[in-house]
Amino acid sequence: MLNLALETLLALIISVAICLVGTRFLITYLPKKKMTVMDYHKEGKPPIPRPGGPAIIAAIVVSELILFAVTGSFAALGLALVTLLSGVIGIVDDLKTLGGIEKPALLILGGLPLVALQYFFPQSMVYNHHLYLPLFTVPTNVPIIYILLIIVAIPVVTNTINTIDVLNGVVTGTILIASIPLGFTLILRYLVGKENPYALAAFFPFVGATLAFYYYHKYPSKIFPGDSGAMALGAAYGTMAIIGGAEVVAVIAILPAIMNSFFFLSSVKRLVEHRQIKSQPVKVLDDNTMIATGDPSAPVTLMRLLVGTKAKSEKVIGRQILELTAYTSLLACITAILTWVLPLAR
Repeated sequence: MLNLALETLLALIISVAICLVGTRFLITYLPKKKMTVMDYHKEGKPPIPRPGGPAIIAAIVVSELILFAVTGSFAALGLALVTLLSGVIGIVDDLKTLGGIEKPALLILGGLPLVALQYFFPQSMVYNHHLYLPLFTVPTNVPIIYILLIIVAIPVVTNTINTIDVLNGVVTGTILIASIPLGFTLILRYLVGKENPYALAAFFPFVGATLAFYYYHKYPSKIFPGDSGAMALGAAYGTMAIIGGAEVVAVIAILPAIMNSFFFLSSVKRLVEHRQIKSQPVKVLDDNTMIATGDPSAPVTLMRLLVGTKAKSEKVIGRQILELTAYTSLLACITAILTWVLPLAR
């Protein structure tokens, strides 16, 4: 266990270093290539480099592959492959906007590495086809349905996290906060003897890369992750939930992002790329505060509901979204206790 701890620490340090250095490079490089977008919520609408996703992808993939090389952890390999595949699709989306149907269809490919690894290396236990539910002492055994769940879950979680990338620091902050109950669940499962320690080891480089990018993405952002960064983080988060047997906990933790995606889809009533929406849910006032638009054709989003008719600054709205995520993450931690502690105490 000492060796695994040291190997995990090494992977974590490499992940943080790659993301910090890579992001700093992109902040300088992207403006030279005119790859910037205006930050519409700031005075003067300053140009911000985009996408920073390649730094996130490189940090997670390289560190997890190193962890796989030194430990043989297929959990780390699965996380690296899913992040890479989803991230590459995101890069394509950054360079050439994919359609509302085309993007989720491609993201179905994201879950295939997990299914393939489990099929060809069943002894590796990349994931466990049991669903653990709160207060149930016996897990649900759904081997066939679980494969379908993986294929559907990765694109759904990836798109869900991508849609919450609306303000400075929100998507990275959401992942960081929602990762707390995810890590808490992995630790609980390890303590009760239900978790492979290699899955817990794979968790730390992923969080390290997210934290490193958040340093530059927090308000006021020096760089935007783009679809590649948001989708890589969403895919990695969904993968960690699967390989860690924390599916229910993970869903509860990201409920604000799920609500945002649900509100958007229910209002536009079709799969559509958010950049193709002409009527914006909020409008920016002269003092750079935001207020909900009166356009009935504008989509409903979590940000629009939080703003309402009272003008708020970007910083305030972003903090409220993260506060909601902190609240649902607390509920997720309670769910983890109800799943892994109380049933064993009976």
